[in-house]
Amino acid sequence: MIELAYIRSQPEEVKKRLTIKNFADISLVDKVIDIDIERRNIQKQLDSVLAQANDLASEIGKLFKEGKTQEAEVMKQQSVLLKENSNLYKSQLDEVEKKQFDILIRLPNTPSFEVPLGKTPEDNEVVKQVGIIPILHAGAKPHWDIAAEKELFDLEMGVKITGAGFPVYKGKGARLQRALINFFLDEAIAAGYTEYVPPFMVNADSAFATGQLPDKEGQMYEMPIDGFFMIPTAEVPITNIYRNVIVKEKEFPIKMTAHSPCFRREAGSYGKDVRGLNRVHQFEKIEIVVIEHPEKSYETLQVMIEHVEVLLAKLNLPYRILKLCGGDMGFASAITYDFEVYSAAQERWLEVSSVSNFETFQSNRLKLRFKDEASGKTRLAHTLNGSALALPRIYASILENCQTAEGIVIPEVLRKYTGFDIL
Repeated sequence: MIELAYIRSQPEEVKKRLTIKNFADISLVDKVIDIDIERRNIQKQLDSVLAQANDLASEIGKLFKEGKTQEAEVMKQQSVLLKENSNLYKSQLDEVEKKQFDILIRLPNTPSFEVPLGKTPEDNEVVKQVGIIPILHAGAKPHWDIAAEKELFDLEMGVKITGAGFPVYKGKGARLQRALINFFLDEAIAAGYTEYVPPFMVNADSAFATGQLPDKEGQMYEMPIDGFFMIPTAEVPITNIYRNVIVKEKEFPIKMTAHSPCFRREAGSYGKDVRGLNRVHQFEKIEIVVIEHPEKSYETLQVMIEHVEVLLAKLNLPYRILKLCGGDMGFASAITYDFEVYSAAQERWLEVSSVSNFETFQSNRLKLRFKDEASGKTRLAHTLNGSALALPRIYASILENCQTAEGIVIPEVLRKYTGFDIL
């Protein structure tokens, strides 16, 4: 949620930044300011009435002490009227604050001025491309055909058990999945991230705090009887560990990682984009989350980007990094870099990671603060997260890019986890 103080002090800058994100209803910024003026006027009147009530209470006490009971009783009647007025102002204040809050939560995060202009993925900026795109042998296949031939995962079995988009991994296919999980976790731990095993369901407060509600409720699996949501990413539960917390400045950076299944109702369009593991409803992912000092969050963002690069380099997969344009960014993000791996069999790029800085957007919802030692004031921290990495398309890319006439050659860094060199 955008900080109210920022909107109040720099409304034109807020509008300009929201325009980068192609946000349609810029007039909401003016509505927030108008309501804020109304709210402060009511607060001023309430404060005045409360001050009068306090003064009157003090005076009534003196009169009773002096034995002037009749005068005190007269003043008590005035006190009753003041209390009625204060309750009226409190009711008005609650109503106005709710109106303001309802508008504030509709505003997406203001993007960094580094974010490229644009409306669609075609407008994203390619920052870097690394690696050689492999030339496959004759008869090379997409990963779904490889998996069926070698019995690595079964999509039809998933349909039988649950429905489309829920693959069942088996045998060496399951071991390859587990190898990737362990490799990514070990790399994150070596980079200083503390591992967590969080709940895979969260309540509405947690989903709101990280920006999934009210923006993405249609994408999450909900259990309305219990008021729970299946997590779309481990970002949600592990970031919420610090909800309503004031951290010490010396604790920065707070680095967390977690492996979890991820559940997403919306699986995208039909056709080749959703074949095999390209887009599924349940998948595994290792998430990295950092809580950082505002002055250092963009340095940390680069460190997180480099961490994902190292993973892809060790897997020897060709990749590129995109800086997302305003129109392709998420609701809560201030800036996002996507990683894509080239799928040689499908002859296209597949997104495998997003690394984002949310600045204070999430922490404002989380009420995640720190005591600034220099100023002595309490400030909002910055939050960042990234996929390091999401497994389905990495899994698919390994099957497709590493295939030879003899079989699938397992990347060397995974062999100690798989126990085999080739499929």
